[in-house]
Amino acid sequence: MKVIKFFLQIALLTGFYGAGLLLQTVSKAPIPGSIFGLVLLFLALKLRIVPAKWMEQGAGFMQKFIPLFLVPATVGVMDYFQVFTAGGQWLILIVVLSTLLTMILAGLTTQWVAQRTPKPKEEAAPCVKSFTKQA
Repeated sequence: MKVIKFFLQIALLTGFYGAGLLLQTVSKAPIPGSIFGLVLLFLALKLRIVPAKWMEQGAGFMQKFIPLFLVPATVGVMDYFQVFTAGGQWLILIVVLSTLLTMILAGLTTQWVAQRTPKPKEEAAPCVKSFTKQA
């Protein structure tokens, strides 16, 4: 039963990807279909149309193996080695700087949102309450 559940979760994730591709094709937007699929998945999860537990195992599996999905793109860069030898140092510098800038801005944005998000009041554990009453 677990195997069937796992494959259904992967099929659901693939369905969102396919819906994104279809939406991109129909709208002729310059945005990749995978991004449309990601937005559709986000909306489905946020609106509780699809519970997160329906995809946990499949998404976890795919997350573990995501480097395998990225290796072909990295290896494909080697076909364009001449680009790196003729002024490629600037390209490498731009990639490194843009990556650092993205990481810094993502961190600052996360901190900014975290500061503005109301924090729930945490209730002390029973053992802490009894300790503070004795003191």
